[in-house]
Amino acid sequence: MRLSSCHLLLLLMLTGCAAVTPTHSPPPAPHNDNPSEDRDAAAAMLMGSTFQSMQHLSQAPPAEQAEILSAARSSFERTPQGSVQLRYAMLLAAPGHPGQNLTLAQTLLRQLAAQPETLMPVERAVAVIELAQIDRELGLRNENDRLQADSQRSDREHNLATQRRLQAEIDENTRLRKQLDDAQAKLDAIANIERNLTSRKTPGEGRQQ
Repeated sequence: MRLSSCHLLLLLMLTGCAAVTPTHSPPPAPHNDNPSEDRDAAAAMLMGSTFQSMQHLSQAPPAEQAEILSAARSSFERTPQGSVQLRYAMLLAAPGHPGQNLTLAQTLLRQLAAQPETLMPVERAVAVIELAQIDRELGLRNENDRLQADSQRSDREHNLATQRRLQAEIDENTRLRKQLDDAQAKLDAIANIERNLTSRKTPGEGRQQ
């Protein structure tokens, strides 16, 4: 769970929702003439539930993780907008579960950012913060992937250069060995000719004496 979003939620809960969280059983609440405050309080409580679901999703067994994410996806497919879409995006972005999909979460949050009227103010704030963090995380991942690719390409190029140098040395050694063998063969031939000449010359010299 990302700390900045949590801090925002806690601040909103303290400032906007404390009045609707009694410490004892009160009489029925009077009618609130400011419906926007009711909507803000409901949105803050909904975001609190979403954060709890994110924490539970990160810590639950795999089977339960799949159920939580499947339920959120089903709700989103029925109502692909507003708070439902934000909840699904937040669960997709939660760490610690195999269904994490930052790319899809980024897409969903960008859609919401383009339609801010579908969210309450607290939800818009959370969506903007979450989107910025996902953008940064994916940017870092892409940069890391690029650096690894560059490193691997550099290693491959270095290995290829080393292999070419080694092959060139092998070829040169082969060429020098052949030249040496040819030279040795010529020397052996000359030596053989000289022995033949010597053996032919010696008997004639003996007869002259």
